[in-house]
Amino acid sequence: MRIEIINTGDELLLGFRQNTHQRWLGRRLNDLGYRVSRQVSIPDNGECIEGAVAEALSRADLVIVTGGLGPTSDDLTRERIAGLLGLELRTDANVLKHLDAFFAARNRQTPERVKVQAEVPEGGTVLPNPHGTAPGLALRVEAGRFRDGADSWLIMLPGPPRELYPMFDEQVAPLLGRERPLSSESACRNLRTSGMGESLVEEKLDQPLAELVGRGLGVHFCLSPGGVDVRLACVGASANNMVAEAEQIVRTTLPDHVYGVGDELLEEVVVRTLTEANATLALAESCTGGLVANRITNVSGASLVFLAGLVTYSNEAKQNFLGVHEATLAEHGAVSEETACQMASGALVKTGADYALSITGIAGPTGGTPGKPVGTVYIGLASKSGRPLAMKFLNPYDRETFKLVTSQQALELLRRRLTKDSVKNKKPPA
Repeated sequence: MRIEIINTGDELLLGFRQNTHQRWLGRRLNDLGYRVSRQVSIPDNGECIEGAVAEALSRADLVIVTGGLGPTSDDLTRERIAGLLGLELRTDANVLKHLDAFFAARNRQTPERVKVQAEVPEGGTVLPNPHGTAPGLALRVEAGRFRDGADSWLIMLPGPPRELYPMFDEQVAPLLGRERPLSSESACRNLRTSGMGESLVEEKLDQPLAELVGRGLGVHFCLSPGGVDVRLACVGASANNMVAEAEQIVRTTLPDHVYGVGDELLEEVVVRTLTEANATLALAESCTGGLVANRITNVSGASLVFLAGLVTYSNEAKQNFLGVHEATLAEHGAVSEETACQMASGALVKTGADYALSITGIAGPTGGTPGKPVGTVYIGLASKSGRPLAMKFLNPYDRETFKLVTSQQALELLRRRLTKDSVKNKKPPA
């Protein structure tokens, strides 16, 4: 099955916005067992839209077009595709009703211009949009119109990710299952690891997975800040069994490094583990500026376990709010093992949490010394059940990447401690 994606938007070609649709849709389709054959980005231009769609329909079984379904003058996708297919646009009463309810909930009248989003090509299927105003659209294109052999499906999705993602999962994926079911079994599993580089992960898994790879298992490695995703995929009658066997091998080979599956985030794992342990967390951040607290509070349910986050950027703040000793700062400096330990201990005492993380480092590009170059960071961890400790890392990146990698290292340090404590405190079966 050939699938092509067309992303519309001048902002993508001019570099004002990153094209995340290709990555997300390609990944999601692959999860379902489908592969994207081609992806293009085009401007908000009627002739370009018609040309790209006609060309894609001449080859593909499924064409997905993103963007251009809104109410503004440069949203041309709906109108130009209807023209290309020779279909009239008709007002859909249910979409109009949704638009009126959407604006009424915000104490506003539905703008006249917005009502253009209720226009649907004749014969098209509306994909409702509970997260926005522009509905998606699905059209079956008969064989012989652009290519011989079989009908094609044309899917139009809104541009904003918060609207596109749930619409694909809730409506497009089931449509594919009905209209374009896979001819053979397929399976895939994404395992998320932290604390090890891409080349080392591949080196450790090369031999253990060699026999399964020889039988058709696909293994892919994807590097992200502070971690590596290991993607296992297979097609065929024994696909599910082979992927399950490969997953067990990865977990056995990298027992301390696998923290999640799919798109699971490290902060989600940490919050869940804290919740299961009925434990609480406090943070004392300096160079990360509250990024760890931000990540934790992005997780639903964090209020059950997260007590407080202190951004103590200056030495005075470290002393006043965390009780870091002036002598420690004078002798060892703000970026040191001793300061990181006192920061974590201070947060623990101030909040009464069960665990406390601290972070202090040199984000750069200035401030480094021969003994403490730019990128040096200490991450402290304190708990009610033991002495504080601190680990040193070197993350010589730009400031934004430095903060992201450091936050990942801090969460990973906490995750491992929580796992260790969970095993230690687990009661044997009666």
